[in-house]
Amino acid sequence: MAHTPVTLTNARVVTPDGVHDGRLRVENGRVAALGPDTPSPAAPPTGEVRDLGGAWVVPGLVDTHIHGGAGHAFPDADPEGALATVAFNRRHGVTSLVGGLVAATPDDTLRQVAALAELCDAGELAGIYLEGPFIARSKCGAHDPELLRDPDTAEFDRWLEAGRGHVRMVTVAPELPGALDLIRAAASSGVVAAVGHTEADYERTLAAFDAGATVATHVYNAMRPLNHRDPGPIAAALNDARVTVELIMDNVHVHPGAAALVFSSAGADRVSLVTDAMSATGLGDGEYTLGDLRVRVSGGEARLVENGAIASSTIVLPQAVRNTVEGLGVGVPEAVRSASSVPAAALGLAGAGRIEVGGHADLVVLGRDLTVADVMYRGAWVA
Repeated sequence: MAHTPVTLTNARVVTPDGVHDGRLRVENGRVAALGPDTPSPAAPPTGEVRDLGGAWVVPGLVDTHIHGGAGHAFPDADPEGALATVAFNRRHGVTSLVGGLVAATPDDTLRQVAALAELCDAGELAGIYLEGPFIARSKCGAHDPELLRDPDTAEFDRWLEAGRGHVRMVTVAPELPGALDLIRAAASSGVVAAVGHTEADYERTLAAFDAGATVATHVYNAMRPLNHRDPGPIAAALNDARVTVELIMDNVHVHPGAAALVFSSAGADRVSLVTDAMSATGLGDGEYTLGDLRVRVSGGEARLVENGAIASSTIVLPQAVRNTVEGLGVGVPEAVRSASSVPAAALGLAGAGRIEVGGHADLVVLGRDLTVADVMYRGAWVA
């Protein structure tokens, strides 16, 4: 689809190589040029020209751990509802989503994977993520413990068949029987294995990374805690340069002091900001469901009705960027990359989360307070 060319001037553009101060040109849905704000007076730019007054232009953000929003959940396997979640996030600056599933029966999981694969084929989702069912009962979080089971490579293979190449990541608790075999099978299939919802000790976690796991699922949450004589999976992930560390920066899941430790230990290039958001995101307080579990949201904080455990978040990814900058003192370019190019690279999402000449024009304009002022998707402004 052809779009009117757009030139953004007086912009601070976050690129993979740093910050480009100047102008950005969009043609035919792609970034056509980056240059200084010194155009030739004899050749003014055609199409729309917008002076941003020094505002930030950042890549469309990439949420690789999200379960729903705008009243809908990916585990519902409802295409219209999933599209509503995608549209809601796109309006708020998140232009690439990996649809997240929670623990379900084997038949339900296959049905969910197949439904999301259709949306991946259509280009609406960037992939599929299975957070369960191969996780520890003692660290199940907001997953139904009755639906958890030991890692099974035969079941994993059925997911791959149903997903038609769109399964991007699976979380595994390394201490479970068959876990390392599952991690090896995932790595050999091009699927990212993540360590999470786990009681694994430091050594077993390192064994998982050696077997091919490359992501730590929402670090701190639903995993053996950090202790100076029992460092567990948190220290293993922070110390291992092969590992990208997910972090939920809603100021509920992780205290800012602990979040700052993640950035100082791993560095922004290994921190992937995620929301773990649920269907209540974008709505208000009340009761909702996550999978088959009841969740009560109060003051934006989501907890299971049954036992009060934290159950997902209700933020959209730009809020995580703001919290990181304002609460931790991380620079805007670094925080943005942790919500764009870092998660995209961790899951192999080619071209996502990057502003570069020739790439898709998925752009977000941030105001001085880092709130989303405008969003462009594939070269067109999002209403």
